[in-house]
Amino acid sequence: MMKRTARPATRRAEIQRLYQCYTADQLTLAASSLLRFLHREQMELTANQETVERLIDRYEIDKTARTDRAMTFEGFHRYMESKDCSVLDQRHTVVYQDMDQPLCHYFISTSHNTYLTGDQLVGKSHLDAYVSALRKGCRCLEIDCWDGPNTEPVVYHGYTLTTKILFRDVVSTVEQHAFEVSPYPVILSLENHCCQEQQVVMAQYLISILGEKLLKTPLDLPTSGELPSPNVKKVMVAEALSNLVIYTQSVKFTSFSHARLHQTPHQNTSMGEKKAHKLARASGRDFILHNQRCLSRIYPAGSRTSSSNYNPQEFWSIGSQLVALNFQSLGLPMDLNGGRFQDNGRCGYVLKPAALRRSGQGNSASSLQGPRPTQLLLKVISGSHLPVPRSGKTLDSFVRVEVHGVHSACRKNTDTVKNSLSPCWDASMNFSVSDPELSLLRFSVRDQTGLLSSELVGQYSLAFGSMKRGEGGQRAQEGPEDTGLRCHSVTRVVFLYAGIFSEMQ
Repeated sequence: MMKRTARPATRRAEIQRLYQCYTADQLTLAASSLLRFLHREQMELTANQETVERLIDRYEIDKTARTDRAMTFEGFHRYMESKDCSVLDQRHTVVYQDMDQPLCHYFISTSHNTYLTGDQLVGKSHLDAYVSALRKGCRCLEIDCWDGPNTEPVVYHGYTLTTKILFRDVVSTVEQHAFEVSPYPVILSLENHCCQEQQVVMAQYLISILGEKLLKTPLDLPTSGELPSPNVKKVMVAEALSNLVIYTQSVKFTSFSHARLHQTPHQNTSMGEKKAHKLARASGRDFILHNQRCLSRIYPAGSRTSSSNYNPQEFWSIGSQLVALNFQSLGLPMDLNGGRFQDNGRCGYVLKPAALRRSGQGNSASSLQGPRPTQLLLKVISGSHLPVPRSGKTLDSFVRVEVHGVHSACRKNTDTVKNSLSPCWDASMNFSVSDPELSLLRFSVRDQTGLLSSELVGQYSLAFGSMKRGEGGQRAQEGPEDTGLRCHSVTRVVFLYAGIFSEMQ
């Protein structure tokens, strides 16, 4: 018989209580009790004996417990802080979506003024900015090209005091790092301000440095006139310099009616956020239909001199593929961008919802709403090892959970737990999600610094569809007074243990 040993006081009490609820005063957690825990608490109704034995083999290191097919508290604690308990569905950490559809059917991770590490007026241009964007899964990079001395094109934000870097060095850096985290195509958006002579130099560098990685001739596609799929792997597509433009020729946007008559799928449009916002409000249906066959790129307004970002959700909701953001600027927009592109193995391409892909479907962003909204039930339990503030004082922390949908965002907070780096909130929350296919969730821990003020400690964002859901919640609201809500239960969240916090910004 195994001897019960005293557990360190630093172990998380809320996990101990949960463990003891299922051990029934036994020394270890039997496989049958672990299975009951998975069914009742994690809502994993398909879990069986094979499931629990796999978990025991994976997380239990005590030989006696493994032989008895049981779990000690230490094994259970390791399991609770593992990816198997993550709110992120681990099936979404690899590429799982259909990657054989035309490029216009995907959201594509896109950066604006990729070369900048600071603001738009006096910020520094640096090659590391391209490396950073590519390592975050970015698949569309912007390169602003200007005439430089000695017939060497340079990259910087024109007519400003931003520093300059050589075009050839940018191309070399992109060539080295383009496919480190994703094998799918990189689009080079070249904002070309160079004279004819230096344009020739640019083309020569692209061809000589990128070599076979540069797409220089049309692909042999089964359907002519259609954009290729992302499965044309490890290639780069130029968006300027006429002889190298194959599938991303930039054209001026005049109107949706003009585009229907004259714009081919191989031509794309680029417009500022203000113009795109007006078009989305006035002609949402036409914008959606346009983006079902052509690429559109939306970039931040020129007035954002501090490199701030707009909320990308508005433009994803009308199907824009290339929603460009300043990757160097932390904050809500980039948090949402990170959540969107954490999906599908972080490859930089996420398949748009079906309503944004079907030709002739959808009359506005609201057409994305399914026949029934989804009810999200979750419980924020606790946190551990939160970072000490710069002030040196302990945290007065609370968790804010936000649902960002097509039309609006809603949020709820836990109560504040004072003076603790391992707080227990134990708060249940309920959200009605009207557009689950496009919605994003953002969890943030905040330090209560005043009656109405707080500071961000850390955050974690993910697509609603990438949440690992409780299987038992489906249709749980139905009954004599059926609300029509589908239930998406997330009872597995022991929030902000070290594994998730390491992913926070």
